[in-house]
Amino acid sequence: MSTKASSQRDFLGHPTGLFVLFFAEMWERFSYYGMRALLVFYMIKGFLQYDDSRAYGVYGAYTALVYMTPFFGGMLADRLLGARVAVIIGGLLMAAGHLVMTIQSAMMFYLALALIIAGNGFFKPNISAIVGQLYPAGSTKRDGGFTIFYMGVNLGATLSPLICGYIGETYGWHYGFGLATIGMMIGLAIFIMPTIITQLLIGAGAVGTAITLYLFVPDNTVAMFINAFVAIALAIAGIISIRALSLGGIPPEAGGPPDGKVKMLKSVLLGIVVGVPLLTLFVSDFSILREGGEPLRLISEATIEELQKGGGVVAEIGSVFLKEISKPAGILLAITGFLAFGYLLVETFRLEKIARQRMYVVLILTFFSMLFFSFFEQAGSSVNNFTDRNVDRVVEDRIITESDVGKTIQIQPTQEQLGYANGGKIFTITQLDSLRKQNQGTEDKQGNPDFTIDWQVSPENIGMGIAPRKAELAASGFQAVNPIFILIFGLIFTSLWSLLATRGIEPSTPYKFALGLIQLGLGFAAFWMGAMNADARGMVAVGWLLLGYMFQTTGELCLSPVGLSMITRLSPKVLVSTVMGGWFLAAAFSQYLAAIISQFTGVSHGGNGDKTIPAPIETVGIYRDVFQKIAIAAIASGVVCLLLAPLLKKCMHEHEDETE
Repeated sequence: MSTKASSQRDFLGHPTGLFVLFFAEMWERFSYYGMRALLVFYMIKGFLQYDDSRAYGVYGAYTALVYMTPFFGGMLADRLLGARVAVIIGGLLMAAGHLVMTIQSAMMFYLALALIIAGNGFFKPNISAIVGQLYPAGSTKRDGGFTIFYMGVNLGATLSPLICGYIGETYGWHYGFGLATIGMMIGLAIFIMPTIITQLLIGAGAVGTAITLYLFVPDNTVAMFINAFVAIALAIAGIISIRALSLGGIPPEAGGPPDGKVKMLKSVLLGIVVGVPLLTLFVSDFSILREGGEPLRLISEATIEELQKGGGVVAEIGSVFLKEISKPAGILLAITGFLAFGYLLVETFRLEKIARQRMYVVLILTFFSMLFFSFFEQAGSSVNNFTDRNVDRVVEDRIITESDVGKTIQIQPTQEQLGYANGGKIFTITQLDSLRKQNQGTEDKQGNPDFTIDWQVSPENIGMGIAPRKAELAASGFQAVNPIFILIFGLIFTSLWSLLATRGIEPSTPYKFALGLIQLGLGFAAFWMGAMNADARGMVAVGWLLLGYMFQTTGELCLSPVGLSMITRLSPKVLVSTVMGGWFLAAAFSQYLAAIISQFTGVSHGGNGDKTIPAPIETVGIYRDVFQKIAIAAIASGVVCLLLAPLLKKCMHEHEDETE
């Protein structure tokens, strides 16, 4: 449905309601990505004390279900609620989820994830639908409007790790989750409040966020520049939006229910009351009901261990895959995906020749997209831990020299001490995290963490850096790198494709997919090379991480924006919504597959109750080997897609009618 109220005015060529939705979505993404940046760290370092494998499994189930629920939320909005009511329900559920996350209880932790999963299902597809409804049918401005909206998504995704991530890691997890709650409530209030209050909220939110970025920043020139850049971008967006809203907000009919009346609201709410506990069970893999809190598996541990005895790479991959897919969330996803794929195949075989061949292209490219995101989504799990454990994130004030040997000095412990011996015992990230947890609340007058430990300097310590805590960049803050690169390169790529199109040399969709996969592989090759060139204690220069993220982002810009466009362009009209749902289900499977891949980077946390994470020199090789394999797999997939591209392009029948 496309409606554009006659009362709705334009600003900078776009409906004024777009600027409300820009900030509502920005704050929602702030809350979602703020929690996402902390989630794996929280499970490993927080009260749950999970090992890598368990944390990755929960993370995969959570992100997979997050991508599955929009399919159902969109259907309920289309048939019963309308997009506006669905967005409000989703926002309230997600805010509740972020708030519950502050409670230290396994049951409450999984309930929080379930609330966010359910809320995302209602919020995510429907706020995008309202954007489309602001434009009349056939409007040439719609793509530009979605580009602006997408910038809001990435601005929120940039802000959250810099604020929620930094504060959560530095001052306490509950502060990070609390900020995510506040962000979601601001976004929801912007969406539902009268225009004048919306303007005040946008202005106050921008000012408050800019102040927070100024106050809570590592003592690092690059970090200060990034925070300043983001604060300026937020201020500009705020000024433009406030000015736009002086002309009006979202028209009342945008996002309205079908036939003008909300249907079966009580039944939907009852379904949520029933559905959230079920989601709690699935995201926890029924562990909350089992003695010892271990996840349920339909294939026994003994069977999986027997398979591993076969030895070799195939046995290892097969055992890890079975271990995860035999959990309730994996089974649910596998059954849903199998049924959806089977249904699409049956419908494809019934189509006429041109439409059928186009659907073949859609299905094949969806498979390549699934591969892309199963590698790309290592960012929130294995790459996040790699950044925490093996990437040098500290700018030291000085280094230990021979003149310090034999002395006992007082230092603020940072990542610089990892892998060095203090009193004959190797200092690990587990000790560092434990010290920081014990000393939370010991801030100086400026609010900076301020505690020291005694360090016995030995000859092996020569070259060790010394720096204050504030000179260390939070690992979660690097989750902002990808959206920052999108903000930088997004418009460049859009202009590049337009320029190539005017000259008749724009790559077709299959070629763009191939380029995306190859660049993704180059990104992991950068991580691999960084690990290959790690220093003597296993630490990797941060430049390798940034280079890898840059290649991954340019790969994403080649593939991701054209994916949904490809579906709407190539799918038969009678199947567009179903195929779109299939795309999101494929994305859900990508998330789960990403969790399975990340299992191969899992680091043993010790046995007999010892939860110590090994020193960097012991973990860097694990990440190096897995990232090398991912790089090879991604580049090989890109080459296969490149070889198939001429055939796929021919099957797209770009200048033919499907009835021909």
